[in-house]
Amino acid sequence: MLLSLNRKEFSMTRLQSLRRTALATVLSGMLGFGGSAAADVYTELPSLNLDLAQELAMATVQSCRDDGHQVSAVVVDRSGNDRVVMRDDRAAPQTISIAGDKARASVMSGLDSGDFVANREDIRDEMNNVDGILMLDGAILIEAAGRVLGAVGVSGAPGGDLDRACAEEGMEAIREELDFAM
Repeated sequence: MLLSLNRKEFSMTRLQSLRRTALATVLSGMLGFGGSAAADVYTELPSLNLDLAQELAMATVQSCRDDGHQVSAVVVDRSGNDRVVMRDDRAAPQTISIAGDKARASVMSGLDSGDFVANREDIRDEMNNVDGILMLDGAILIEAAGRVLGAVGVSGAPGGDLDRACAEEGMEAIREELDFAM
């Protein structure tokens, strides 16, 4: 059986529905369930765009190349996800995963990887068994306006201190643009 409403009944039903909706809206606003609830569950976090991440990786690889080292540079976001992976022509293939694991250790710890190693030597063996983390010098945080945007890890130079130096020179190449953007 079909329900049929005449115009008057339909108008009353529609009016009651509008009243209920208005009341629910007012009550939810008074109780704090309105627009502020969306702000509590959604945040916008600044991130390094792909163009700047690529520029950082290239400047880092070029810095090591200028010093005679063939390296890989991996730029990761604040969650440790790869944004740019760049391997110089004669860098060993393994340098890609090593550079990425150094960068992920850096964002996980909130420290440059060399500082993480120095501060937490006590857990180095355990952390080096965690998939995707490698406690070695050679990665630095990407920071702007007091926020961590990610990290750049480098592998392939003959020592983590040289890897780190290349990452630092790469960061200097984009520092002004990064600071201006924030």
